[in-house]
Amino acid sequence: VDSITAAGTTNADATGLSAAINRVTTAALSTGVRLMAPEAGSQVVVINSGANAVLVYPSTGASINALTATTGGFSVAAGGRALFVGTGSANWFAVLSA
Repeated sequence: VDSITAAGTTNADATGLSAAINRVTTAALSTGVRLMAPEAGSQVVVINSGANAVLVYPSTGASINALTATTGGFSVAAGGRALFVGTGSANWFAVLSA
């Protein structure tokens, strides 16, 4: 999906993602997006074309690396890209571009 606007500052009000490839084009300070529930082998790409870092939150009950829905988002810098790989029904692991 192209032209996503990051919103909210928590897992509960972040913009929900539903596609495998997502390009954020508008990112106000401290806003974010929320991944769908992970499945083993699933992959989601987040491309941040916005002016600020985007926080990527896991779905409720899941985690990204060691971050849960309540402990904060995974930060993707402005101009950055990240690949999120699902390893089961509760775990995403992130690969961040340089």
